[in-house]
Amino acid sequence: MSLLEEVKWAGVIGAGGAGFPTHVKLEAKAEYILLNGAECEPLLRVDQQLMALYSDEIIRGFAAAGRQVGAQKALMGIKGKHREVIRQMRERIAALGQEEFVSVKELPDVYPAGDEQFLVHALTGRVVPEAGIPIQVGCVVVNSETALNIYHASQGKPVTEKYLTVTGDVPRRLTVKVPVGTPILDVLRLSGIEDFEEYAVIDGGPMMGPVLQNLNGFITKKNKGFVILKKKHPLIRKKTVKPEQAKRINRSSCEQCRMCTDLCPRYLLGHNMQPHKMMRSVAYSLENTEEQKMAFLCCQCNLCELFSCPAGLYPKAANLSIKQRLIEQKIRYQTEKTEFSPRTVREHRLIPSKRLIARLGLHDFDQPAPMTAIALHPAQFSFSMSQHVGAPCTPAVTVGQHVQAGEPVGQVPQSSLGAAVHASISGTVTECQSGAVVIKGD
Repeated sequence: MSLLEEVKWAGVIGAGGAGFPTHVKLEAKAEYILLNGAECEPLLRVDQQLMALYSDEIIRGFAAAGRQVGAQKALMGIKGKHREVIRQMRERIAALGQEEFVSVKELPDVYPAGDEQFLVHALTGRVVPEAGIPIQVGCVVVNSETALNIYHASQGKPVTEKYLTVTGDVPRRLTVKVPVGTPILDVLRLSGIEDFEEYAVIDGGPMMGPVLQNLNGFITKKNKGFVILKKKHPLIRKKTVKPEQAKRINRSSCEQCRMCTDLCPRYLLGHNMQPHKMMRSVAYSLENTEEQKMAFLCCQCNLCELFSCPAGLYPKAANLSIKQRLIEQKIRYQTEKTEFSPRTVREHRLIPSKRLIARLGLHDFDQPAPMTAIALHPAQFSFSMSQHVGAPCTPAVTVGQHVQAGEPVGQVPQSSLGAAVHASISGTVTECQSGAVVIKGD
């Protein structure tokens, strides 16, 4: 098989949380391939440790992906604070004879350095157009763990394991490798907490991750980590405000100071994203649809709500409510510009990670979460058929069938966007529905 076929068969997706099928990205032709090793969400520790532990595999997978897309250069973006990781990656790139093609570029320790459009500009100087994607400026972006999975795919190994950081207000902070399909509660209990009655769990990073409403789910290929905090923590209170409550607060309190716009990463890249205007539209029930279309440009980084607004309001919620209304009206954003340049003040308005962590009230929890070998033995595993962007998979097994670890249990419908799902353990299928396949381990 070609690398493209191997990646498609292995079910590789964007491991940073987006879940876009990687084989589709690798069908493009690009000038640059970029490695997103920024891991800019506070407290998460997966990518920095993977690059230290599996340098050769990540470099090989990344270089292979770069040659697949016909890239002239393969650039790795890693935060400068990870000096030892950078040193090691550069050393291994040279040892593997890849220095003419692959190189490491240092990123500032700011949020959101891991945003694709931020990364493209930081590594190439190019600006992705409004409502656009990196390929429009000749770039393909893959995450560090995705590059590792590309390498594994080239060796005939499908994606059946996930690396996760478990952190927060807990006795034990750690990063672990667990089988896809593992019960989330089993992973959360590795933190040293057994009873979660007084705790809330953020699925992903504290900035963009949602608060889980139910802890009885199962690990998917998209999970990146879990931040466990007391329910009374200000960040949890902020994230669990209902949309209608956020709307009432926005209407009553916004003073149009523009801070949400002045610190917006997309606005600073030269895009016409201005959250304060969305707040104005909500406050005064304005109906300027043409202006409101800019809501589609929001990248949902959450800086406006969790850092920028001095009054603690909800600009992102305003953006999302307007965007949803426009979608229902079948209205979309279309830009007339083709070239963009960053605003001159941009370099002075980037948000340092340490400052963000302090604002979030997470300073005491910004601790190492070392990679730890663990063995979990749940009674059953559940494999969602929707672990990716695109159409859900259709079950490839039947109830009562015995499957081996690595065997496909979900197949992508013909001519659809998606990624195959594989069993992470050997066992017997006990349930087989459109939404999930459940396997009892041997």
